Order: sequence, then structure tokens, then C-alpha cells
Amino acid sequence: MSARQAHWDNIYATKPANSVSWFQASARPSLEMIRATGIERAEPVIDIGGGASVLADELLHDGFQDVTVLDIAAPALKVCHDRLGSRAGLVHWIVADVLTWKPQRSYGLWHDRAAFHFLTEPQDRLTYRDTVEHTLTPGGWLILATFAPDGPEKCSGLPVHRWSPEGLAAEWGDGFQLIESLREEHSTPWGAPQSFTWSRFRKL
Repeated sequence: MSARQAHWDNIYATKPANSVSWFQASARPSLEMIRATGIERAEPVIDIGGGASVLADELLHDGFQDVTVLDIAAPALKVCHDRLGSRAGLVHWIVADVLTWKPQRSYGLWHDRAAFHFLTEPQDRLTYRDTVEHTLTPGGWLILATFAPDGPEKCSGLPVHRWSPEGLAAEWGDGFQLIESLREEHSTPWGAPQSFTWSRFRKL
């Protein structure tokens, strides 16, 4: 087990899912940005670092038919799997580190809320981008939510890279067009504000 996996396994083994800083009772910002793409409900969608998020629940409720959730921490996915109950079989579950994962199929939409900003090393970000480029279908959608420039410098004891929309657009280069960017003030379960940058890209 890698140190990265051990860290996140420990987080979910020792803390209730609704007590971590990134907890959301509703995945409304994600769902609204996904809906804004106009993607067909039959198109395959993957949530990177989805963990215990309620996004999978809300995508199924919204009529999406091909939903995959990837997370490095099996305990996090178990929370979502157990919560969905009989509907859990409608979701594809992948326990993997996105930096070493070898996708077996393509997706029309790649969603990542609060995973990309943990990639502080340029080589890790390059590996991540290569995976996205080889996995997204032509014209596919990339949705990223990262800490904003005035957001936290660390999360769960780990350093993060904070991003502006312009910084993200430069990072992703000519192969992705920034279509929309938004700012969100997320409130942690204990009421602390966290500034997020949301960006929606189209793969060219």
C-alpha cells in the first residue's frame, strides 16, 4: 500500500464522512456544471476522487445511466456504496490511485472536485493530464474544482496547489478550451469558509 493510499484510508477509517472538511450534503455545484454541458444522460461519466460524495446518488436521480466513481480509498467508496443500497449496482466502482490507474474505456465527462489540487508536483500533474487526454472522448468535458488562490494552503494535513481559472487554463494548454469558471464559497461542517475555483473545459 502506498503512503498516499494509507493516508486516505486512515482518514475515512477514523472520521465520519460527514465530518471531513470537503463534505457536502448536496453536490449541487457539481450537478449544475454537469447539466450545463448538455451531455446526454447515456454518456459515460466518471467522478475522480468521488469517495463518499453524494454526487453518484444525484447523478442517478438525474437520469444518468453510466456512472463511475474512482477513489484511492476503499473505505470512502464503501460509504457511498452502502448509502446507495440496491442502487449501488448501477454504479461502476474503481479503487485506484488516479496517477497509476490504467483506464479500460473512454468517458464523455470527467469530474474532479478537490483531487487535482493535491497534485503539487509538475510531473504528477502531467501524468494526470495525460490520463485525461487519453480517456476523454473527442469533444468530451472536463470539470475541475480546486482551491482558489485565497483558499486553504493545506487540506487533511497535505499541501495543495491553489488555482485561478487563468492558471488552470494555462496548465491544461491548447488541447482544452475553458468554457466556464465560477467561484464557490464552500462551508466546512464546522462553518469555516473555503474558496473554490470551478472550471469547465471542453476537450478539443
